[in-house]
Amino acid sequence: MPQKELDRLQAVNRLLNLQFSKEKELQEIVNFAAKICGTPTALITLIGEKTQHIKFKVGFEAETTSRDVAFCAHVIGQKDVMVIVDAKQDDRFADNILVTGDPHIRFYAGTPLTTQDGFDLGSLCVIDQHPKELSELQQLMLQALSKQVIQLLEIDNSIKVLKEQYIQAKRSEIELRSFFESSIDCHLLLGKDFEILAFNKALDRFINNVYGKTLVRGKQIAPYLSPQILDQFYKNYEKALKGTATFEQRMVNYGNEEIWWVIKYEPAFDPEGAIIGVSVNSSDATARVRQEQQVMAQNNSLKEIAFIQSHELRRPVASILGLMVLIKMDSRCSEIEEIKLMERAVEELDEKVRLVVGYTQ
Repeated sequence: MPQKELDRLQAVNRLLNLQFSKEKELQEIVNFAAKICGTPTALITLIGEKTQHIKFKVGFEAETTSRDVAFCAHVIGQKDVMVIVDAKQDDRFADNILVTGDPHIRFYAGTPLTTQDGFDLGSLCVIDQHPKELSELQQLMLQALSKQVIQLLEIDNSIKVLKEQYIQAKRSEIELRSFFESSIDCHLLLGKDFEILAFNKALDRFINNVYGKTLVRGKQIAPYLSPQILDQFYKNYEKALKGTATFEQRMVNYGNEEIWWVIKYEPAFDPEGAIIGVSVNSSDATARVRQEQQVMAQNNSLKEIAFIQSHELRRPVASILGLMVLIKMDSRCSEIEEIKLMERAVEELDEKVRLVVGYTQ
C-alpha cells in the first residue's frame, strides 16, 4: 500500500474515533446540500481501507457500505465534482448492487473532503433515484459546502489534539512539580536580570525560617541572600548565564547556626536552546562535612598517638641494641645461643618500630 494512502487512512481513523462537537452544523450542511441540489438524499462519508462510513445523512438508511461498491470511493483523487447523470448508463456502476438494488441509485454527485494536508478523506455527495444533472452553480455550492465540512471536522480534530496535548502537558507539569516540591534540596530559577522566576517549597521555608521573608516571583534575589555569599553567588550566576556550569561548597553562618552548602549553578535553556536564566540547586552538606571533619580529626589524633608511642618505644629498643653491642665485644658471650636469639628479637622489634614511625610521618 502506498505511503500516501497509509497516511490518508490514518487521518480517516482519527476522525472515526472523534467525538463530534459540531454534529448540528454538519447535519445542517447535509440537509442544505440536498435542498440546493434538489435530491432526497445527501451524505457525508469517510472512506476507510475496506469500508465506507456514513457519518451524517438524510434520506439514507445504512451506516456503512463496502468500499468496493461505494460511489464516494471514486471521488478520492478528484479535484472537481464527480457527477453521474445516470448510473445505469455508466459502465463503472451499471452492475453495482446499490444501483440494481436498494437504494436504486441513478443520479450521484460528490465532491471530495480534502484536508489542508491534501488528503481526500471522503465525500459530500447527493443522490437521487432518477437521472439528473446539476447546474454549474449547484456544483459550486456543493464544493463550498464540502470545504465547510472539512473545516468543521478539522476543528474538532484540532480540539481533540489540543486537549490531548494539554492533558499530557498538565500531567508532565504535575509530575515535574511533584518531584520539584518533594525535594529536600533548595531549588531556585533566576532570570537574566537576577530576578526570581521559580522556587520550591524547601527554599521558601528556609528563607522564611532564617530571615522571616517570603520569596516573591519577579523580585530580585539579592535581598534574600546572606552578605557572606552574595558576591561569590553573583559571580557564579554570571558564569552560568554565559553557559558555564559552576559548583561551590562553603559554610554560611546564620547567627547561632552554621550550614555547609553544596551549590550548583547551571544555565537554564528554553526549548530552542537559548539561555533564559540560571538554575541554582543547593544541598545542605553540613552532616557530611562534620562527619568528614570528625574522621579527619580522629585520624590526626591516631597518627599523633602512633608517633609518640613509636618514639617512646625507640628509646628502650635503642638502649637494648647498645647493650647488645657491648655484650658481643666480650668473646666469652659470642657463642651463647640465648644472646644470639635476644639480638635477633631486638633487631626485629627495631624494624617494626621503624615501620610505625615511617607510617606516621
